[in-house]
Amino acid sequence: MQLSDLFVKSAMVLDLETQTKDETLRLLAERFANSGGVSDVDAFVGKLKKREEESTTGVGDEIAIPHAQHESIKEAAIIFARSQAGIDWASFDGQPVKYIFMIAAPAGASNDHLKALAKLSQVLMKPEVKGELAAANTPDDIVAIFKKYAEEDEEKITSGVTPDETEDKATNYKGTVDDDAYLLGVTACPTGIAHTYMAEERLKQAAKVAGVPIKVETNGQGGIEHRLTAADIEKASAIIVAADKQVEMARFNGKPTIIVPVSDGVNKADQLVDQALHGDVPIYHAKGQDDSMAQLGSNDTSSEESAGRRIYKHLMNGVSHMLPFVVAGGILIALSFFWGIYSADPKSDQFNPIAQSINTIGNLSFAMMLPILAGYIGESMADRTGLVIGFMGGVFANAANFSAYSQTGVFENAIASGFLGALVAGFLSGWIVKFLQWAFQWLPKSLNGMKSIFLYPVFGVLIMGVIMLFVVNGPMGAVMNALISFINSIPSEATVLLGFVVAGMMSIDMGGPINKAAYVTGTALVTASGAAGSNVMASVMVGGMVPPLAIAIAATIRKNLWMEEERQSAYVNYAMGAAFITEGAIPFAAKDPLHVIPPLFVGAGVAGAMSAFFDVHSLVPHGGVFAAAVGGVTHPWQFLLSWIVGGIIGALLLNSLRRRSQLNPTK
Repeated sequence: MQLSDLFVKSAMVLDLETQTKDETLRLLAERFANSGGVSDVDAFVGKLKKREEESTTGVGDEIAIPHAQHESIKEAAIIFARSQAGIDWASFDGQPVKYIFMIAAPAGASNDHLKALAKLSQVLMKPEVKGELAAANTPDDIVAIFKKYAEEDEEKITSGVTPDETEDKATNYKGTVDDDAYLLGVTACPTGIAHTYMAEERLKQAAKVAGVPIKVETNGQGGIEHRLTAADIEKASAIIVAADKQVEMARFNGKPTIIVPVSDGVNKADQLVDQALHGDVPIYHAKGQDDSMAQLGSNDTSSEESAGRRIYKHLMNGVSHMLPFVVAGGILIALSFFWGIYSADPKSDQFNPIAQSINTIGNLSFAMMLPILAGYIGESMADRTGLVIGFMGGVFANAANFSAYSQTGVFENAIASGFLGALVAGFLSGWIVKFLQWAFQWLPKSLNGMKSIFLYPVFGVLIMGVIMLFVVNGPMGAVMNALISFINSIPSEATVLLGFVVAGMMSIDMGGPINKAAYVTGTALVTASGAAGSNVMASVMVGGMVPPLAIAIAATIRKNLWMEEERQSAYVNYAMGAAFITEGAIPFAAKDPLHVIPPLFVGAGVAGAMSAFFDVHSLVPHGGVFAAAVGGVTHPWQFLLSWIVGGIIGALLLNSLRRRSQLNPTK
């Protein structure tokens, strides 16, 4: 696949008249659709705008490279447009954009396509290209320009000389640069299509001007290329890491390292190279490799990253690892209900050994959910030591899942703190590691190995256990008892209000004391009611079914507000909501609790109030739609109507808050 083959000539615009970025993105996407390249224009434009919110694609020098991937794109393509007047693109250098290269790639783009797209960034870095673009009169002229420069690089490679080597040989080591100077670079961006390779090319050009050889590793969609070897790192005078996603950093332990966003690699390459050669470059200390105070991050340039952005990256590391456990467990549990609501209970007439096996496997998957969430938040903050301590914090957040835990003695009144407790444990693990590094800094370096495999795990797990079981989980029993008393204090005449309260409580902490208080109250009442069933239990159940449904509907009706991987995970929640598996909403609530939990609470509350208004009674404590289908719920159609209305309300509110939050994203 050649770079010139990717340009869609029929979609090019050489006299662009749009005045804003959004108008331009829409116009080019529609022209691409008219050429048969994409079928879902709205979704593609949404992905382009989401990428712009992460950081501008206006790379400077009057050039913008908006880019996105979407499953409705048939083949990777480039749509070029040229504006005479210029368009405000919030570019790095403040200049209006005149040359737009919209990159469109299918969700599963091949490596050949991605490598061809990467060449675009490299060609655009050549100073003579922009002048030729300004003089071009036809789409064929545009394609010819890129064919010429891309083929020049190909000729160098086929002749046995890589572009990197050509630049190194052209270097004359002028100025005051040390003859032994050797720089390394690492570039990476979340999409891995444009900025990764533009930063690479900028750094190479800046190093050539400075007269110093450089090798740049790229972490793009096609994988890692030009990987840095141990010999490279040993030889390096300094390392420049320009990345907006996690890259392997432990290998740079003890080396002078500059850590900046990928945009700085594109826009400030000259300054970065100059700092690497002549400036005060901090020594990078990998967590777990050195126990000095410097390891706490005081001299790590990554500290310039905002606190909100660092928290978000740690959180997403936990959520992304947890999600498969939620999906696997939830779907398997729902599948077991096909043999009957009580088919997994050996004491029931409905008992089926196949259903019991599937249900058990699903619940075991669920049991891993909270440890994985907390563990990988900890791993993101403090590497393997943080993983161990965080994982155990997630275990302590719902210790009753494990047979070694007995709720007797000092733990008699303690209950699980649920996913909110696991979130606390995840971030707490990182700070516990930092505390232990400080506490044991007096030990000689010869004992560094013992610290990471003995002292930190032992003392870290002990501290985490004490905090979780006595400080976090311990008081939850009192909280739950108070909530149960509050529910019971609501007079039975206020049926609708009671339905709203208990249903809303099901959607707040999903497994924590608030959720448990509502569920325990409902199950107690349904047990005491006998054949009459309980209207409170019906409200509790429908309230717990709404959060997954609301997320699934929200991702379905406003696809442009949700990333592809989010949508695929959200769709599974249709089944989880139907089966009364509230935990399907946990990954989304954990990722953004302030914007997710309130709309879920309102939607669930409305569903519970409607169920109470219709005088729906549940004869069983679980089952969801499956319970309604086999007569476990009175007025089943009103029950389902309440669930659907609550889900729609929650979805509309969720998308509204999500849209507003994206207008002011955390950077």
